[in-house]
Amino acid sequence: MGNKENYVIEMLNITKNFPGIKANDNVTLQLRKGEIHALLGENGAGKSTLMSVLFGLYQPDEGTIKKDGKIIKINSPNDANALNIGMVHQHFKLVECFTVLDNIILGVEPNKFGFLQKKEARKRVIELSEKYKLKVDPDALISDISVGMQQRVEILKMLYRENDILIFDEPTAVLTPQEIEELLKIMKNLANDGKSILFITHKLNEIKEVADRVSILRKGKYMGTYNVSEKTVEELSELMVGRKVSLTVDKKDIVPTEAVLEVKDLTMFSKGHSINKINKYDTKNLVNEVSFSVRGGEIVCITGIDGNGQSDLVYGITGLEKINSGRVLFKGVDITDLSIRKKSIMGMSHIPEDRQKHGLILGYTMENNLILQRYFEPQFTKMGFLRKKEIREYANKLIDAYDIRSGEGAVNMVSQMSGGNQQKVIIAREIDKDPDILIAVQPTRGLDVGAIEFIHKKIVSLRDAGKAVLVISLELEEVMSIADRILVMHNGEIVGELNPKETTVQEIGLYMSGAKRNRWCYESKI
Repeated sequence: MGNKENYVIEMLNITKNFPGIKANDNVTLQLRKGEIHALLGENGAGKSTLMSVLFGLYQPDEGTIKKDGKIIKINSPNDANALNIGMVHQHFKLVECFTVLDNIILGVEPNKFGFLQKKEARKRVIELSEKYKLKVDPDALISDISVGMQQRVEILKMLYRENDILIFDEPTAVLTPQEIEELLKIMKNLANDGKSILFITHKLNEIKEVADRVSILRKGKYMGTYNVSEKTVEELSELMVGRKVSLTVDKKDIVPTEAVLEVKDLTMFSKGHSINKINKYDTKNLVNEVSFSVRGGEIVCITGIDGNGQSDLVYGITGLEKINSGRVLFKGVDITDLSIRKKSIMGMSHIPEDRQKHGLILGYTMENNLILQRYFEPQFTKMGFLRKKEIREYANKLIDAYDIRSGEGAVNMVSQMSGGNQQKVIIAREIDKDPDILIAVQPTRGLDVGAIEFIHKKIVSLRDAGKAVLVISLELEEVMSIADRILVMHNGEIVGELNPKETTVQEIGLYMSGAKRNRWCYESKI
């Protein structure tokens, strides 16, 4: 640790306004060399805005930025890079159809006489990935690798550019518990190597694990900077939200009814699957003969390391992708081949994994996103015309009920909202349909403790009203606290059914890694 004056970056009295909202209101942040400094706050507290100012994506309306004691002006990300400031964004900035290597060198391509010198670049990328234990395949396409791997590519991009001030914006929002552990180790390695890290998050246990100091923002205002070792998780959450937050879920015992959703021998081939294989085990199926049911009045959680078929299973059930064999029954009716709209009208709600790709239309207003699946109902349409007044009233009702924050309310473009508030728009829309089954994939991804507490209560109240809930989550704490039954997926198959009251996070981890299977799986296969 340097002495108190040894700040590599100082953001002094930064103010940034957007229409209808003061995103940063006179905020000061000071980063020491070689420290991991957490920036903590609720969704929409102004954390990403402040970091976007430092990275040159926005210009501050007031305030100054200093690097090594000298006032600097950062007009663009290129300026930031020239000052050795790098950023891993919450929604990655990668070109999906390029390889890992091409993404890392994009914009700083090594060339000789105008010809691309990939050999040198590849060597350097491999060296960096070994030094910082960031194992990635330089030739893999981004579209084919897991989210955790994509994040490693983003980190390698910064290291390749020799950045020594690294901004991580909600880096663990999309990772599995194992990947989070790896990332926190990587961050410590980077700090030990003299890199200075700004770590935006609202996961308090991660701050306790890796951060030296924490600065807290609440509704755009600076609440202070503290030594992490001197604050408890409860004190931090109260400083962040402004009230005491319950970190556990209260729920009564379940009284399940009959099966609402039944999945029978569902199989989905991998993208490159060839039907002509003589031996059906030659090609690994993404989802392999999966069977389970979800009853009314219970919450079933499917967990597993990311990329073990959970996403594909949900795509198959909801109709985002075609099933190769097997059936899906909903309320006793075979819905395997029904359209997404028909499934929705029948009473299926879906909170998708990728909120920007499958959950929202970013160029639409919030109110239009809130009625996406219901605009044709009489409540919102009359003689083929949208009823603007009714739509606005409905949107305002949900904004209040779900505490969705944005500068301009119902007419705010969804693309201009924080990630957590985008998530709240989807959750409000899907839960307010009063579905018979809610399929929620990572429902609290990117949400702060206050919002997580609220969403968990909503999910439990659906279950208490006799509805079926299927949650796919990588957060083992979440799984343990809301599940009535836990199913673990590994390699496209369900390898375990566990009772949260009788299992531990460590035991679930063994099933997730494939080190353990339980009898139930074999019996169900016989």
